[in-house]
Amino acid sequence: MWSRSSRGHELSMTRRGFLRAAVGSLLAAAGCGATRAHGRGETTVTQDDSGIVQARFRPGAVWLDTEGTPIQAHGGGMLIHQGIYYWFGENRAAETKRATLARVDVIGVNCYSSTDLIHWKNEGVVLPAVKDDPEHDLHPSRVVERPKVLYNEATRTFVMWMHIDKSDYGYARTGVATSDSPTGPYRYRGSVQPNGADSRDMTVYKDDDGAAYLFHSSQWNKTMHIVRLSDDYLQPTDRFVREFVNRSREAPAIFKHEGRYYCITSGCTGWDANPAEYAVSESIMGPWKVRGNPCIGAPEEIATTFHSQSTFVLPVQGRPGAFIFMADRWKRESLDDSRYVWLPLEVKGPSIAIRWHEEWDLSYFDA
Repeated sequence: MWSRSSRGHELSMTRRGFLRAAVGSLLAAAGCGATRAHGRGETTVTQDDSGIVQARFRPGAVWLDTEGTPIQAHGGGMLIHQGIYYWFGENRAAETKRATLARVDVIGVNCYSSTDLIHWKNEGVVLPAVKDDPEHDLHPSRVVERPKVLYNEATRTFVMWMHIDKSDYGYARTGVATSDSPTGPYRYRGSVQPNGADSRDMTVYKDDDGAAYLFHSSQWNKTMHIVRLSDDYLQPTDRFVREFVNRSREAPAIFKHEGRYYCITSGCTGWDANPAEYAVSESIMGPWKVRGNPCIGAPEEIATTFHSQSTFVLPVQGRPGAFIFMADRWKRESLDDSRYVWLPLEVKGPSIAIRWHEEWDLSYFDA
């Protein structure tokens, strides 16, 4: 079933208190508030009447890690484990090759950790490229996209799934890697075409009962397949359904709220942004009902999902019903400078809404 392409390689990866420590001296100097490059580029830092320090998200700005380096976590996903957020994504800090499809050589999958979603520690390249084997799935000449990580409680294993391809996108497989730690190192286990179907943009979702599912674009992106994973999350099973048939959707992002499942996708226009679309279902295996574009705003903005493409929907710890829509603002000419767009996502019954905010913070969910 698996195509290992490895030749034996084993690849070696209190919000308030934290923020006070990080910006205490700044606030003392400023009195009540200031703006400073700290952990996320031009992060706005304020202090309310109760003395609580708050920092704000700025979608589309340059976001820096705690060492002042631009974050490289494109096409990413989030794992929450023992109260810590782990952000996994593509490291694209290399020269963009301006070919027909535009690409950078594979560097690997990065991981960042945070307790507050504002300050991100770089945990390094947790799944690196394999430079000395041109036939390996992780060779720099290949494509490694959209890494997502799940934790399997039964096996105590962190399982990473990702899109594996060649530069012409004709290989179309999903790869898997494992680790005993969220920050790696991850050992690459191989790739597969689930149930014999081509697989490109993908994500994974872990349900409340511990069962895990792979969502992947198939039939050259014309149809989305939803596949139940094995109990150890390491392989696709033969239990799958075909949804969104002939709708040509990619970039799936899945979440669940009050018993309903929601799936946000994009159209298929390469690096160019297009309108998002969402669907709702009472069962993860469908049937799914398409409900339209979740974005609210000016026509030219919602026609491009605020100039971005979906990658993940993050439930915020300690705030039931609070979700963040995570997306990438791709820059075809310089993929390393692609930006992150995170926006609050509103859920009302089967309907969801995403609105643009120049700046916002988690207090948005307290209203």
